[in-house]
Amino acid sequence: MVLQVNCSVCDTEQPVAQVCTNCGVNMGEYFCDICKFYDDDIEKGQFHCDDCGICRIGGRENYFHCKRCGSCYSTSLRNNHLCIENSMRHHCPICFEYLFDSLKDTTVMKCGHTMHCECYHEMIKRDKYCCPICSKSLIDMSRTWKRIDEEIEATVMPEDYRHKKVWILCNDCNDTTEVYFHIIGQKCSHCKSYNTRSIAPPVLPQ
Repeated sequence: MVLQVNCSVCDTEQPVAQVCTNCGVNMGEYFCDICKFYDDDIEKGQFHCDDCGICRIGGRENYFHCKRCGSCYSTSLRNNHLCIENSMRHHCPICFEYLFDSLKDTTVMKCGHTMHCECYHEMIKRDKYCCPICSKSLIDMSRTWKRIDEEIEATVMPEDYRHKKVWILCNDCNDTTEVYFHIIGQKCSHCKSYNTRSIAPPVLPQ
């Protein structure tokens, strides 16, 4: 912990404070006595969050602290996100920067996991619509599922595979079902999602 600082104007060594005890110069437009932190660019909107235990930027009026998630979020997410305990105490699944003390804006996905906003938008731009952590769909995929329905209906499987079944796990609803195997995809019988994965090889009916 910083206990002493030197004034850059008069070079006086002194206990940490915002104003120099000798010459009276303001040593930082923003000063946090808890973090012992100085900053001259007050347009960042610095504020100290007692619950986080660190200083953040962006303006206190624009953020709230979610006690279950364990971090500050934009006020737009108040009562509008799925809480996961300490969800910010991990690295962004895209760029791997630690999220809790990152200066970049973060977003909470439908599944409750968090990542940088810019990483999220870049991922969506590249047609990646599943959470990198839990694989749940991030947006409404109903139109895509309908298109896959049409592709499957138009694509007849060879006779040897036409009646084979496979066990699948749905990433969206976590249900496990046995369905007919198709090369294009397997549809969850419960939620109708194609965001599924095989958990057993296709077998012929007995």
